[in-house]
Amino acid sequence: MDITGYLVPAIIILILVIVFFSLVPLGLWISALAAGVKISILNLIGMRLRRVPPASIILPFIKATKADIKLDAELLEAHYLAGGNVDRVVISMIAAERAGIPLSFQRTCAIDLAGRNVLEAVQLSVLPKVIETPEVAAVAKDGIELIVKARVTVRTNIDRLIGGATEETIIARVGEGIVTTIGSSLTHKAVLENPDSISKTVLEKGLDAGTAFEILSIDIADIDVGENIGARLQTDQAEADKRVAQAKAEERRAMAIAKEQEMLAYTQEMRAKVVEAEAEVPKALSHSLREGKFGFMDYYSLQNLQADTKMREKLGKKEDKGKRE
Repeated sequence: MDITGYLVPAIIILILVIVFFSLVPLGLWISALAAGVKISILNLIGMRLRRVPPASIILPFIKATKADIKLDAELLEAHYLAGGNVDRVVISMIAAERAGIPLSFQRTCAIDLAGRNVLEAVQLSVLPKVIETPEVAAVAKDGIELIVKARVTVRTNIDRLIGGATEETIIARVGEGIVTTIGSSLTHKAVLENPDSISKTVLEKGLDAGTAFEILSIDIADIDVGENIGARLQTDQAEADKRVAQAKAEERRAMAIAKEQEMLAYTQEMRAKVVEAEAEVPKALSHSLREGKFGFMDYYSLQNLQADTKMREKLGKKEDKGKRE
């Protein structure tokens, strides 16, 4: 027989073997059987066809089985297809089981799909975390500023993990509580003498409501005396009042100058009218003389009267000057 007759079947068999081992993770199936995980080869082939890496399902399944946690491979595969992290879910359930925290598979998957790190949440439930707040400045009623830093010990609240607020909310609420407590103190000395009053008052406010954490304690790490805000505000207010008074005085001065200029303009206008009227007097006299209504004797009497009036005015000015001297 020609060698070609043996080559073609050999190639076909080789292709079939390659396809078989590409579809069937035989080593993974053997590992599962050795660990006591009941999984069929058809299920593994189905995972390949559904584009699910069998190792991402079988290995966590083995971990759960060894930890005596009853799970279903189809549920694990469904969680993977939904975009979840199967291995982290299984490890979280094992950690919760060891810590005595009731945590179902459905709730664990929901927390994972919500974008929260469920494993970290379980770890924080066992080992509380300390959150250090930034420096919070608050002013007591006596006007003295106090700068406070606090340490907040929290642990995860699994029941409120989905939809619960994060660490930033805890920090903001604690800062608000510190400001409120110091602001209601009569003097800064009372706060310095008893800093525990801040912790007690803030804890009583229930700041962890609606968050994914439970506040265990609030400890004042550091407290410093800042500026005298009250004195600075009084100084600023006095300066502002001074500027307002200066502005009002300048306004009154400007109004006085405007009135003076207005009176000056009015006086000049009146003088112009007097000059204009005086210019009409000779015309009226000449007209009266021509018509015979005013004689020469009358004219001279008017001149004498004007001269007498001017003389009296000069004498009066001299007397006033003598009195002043």
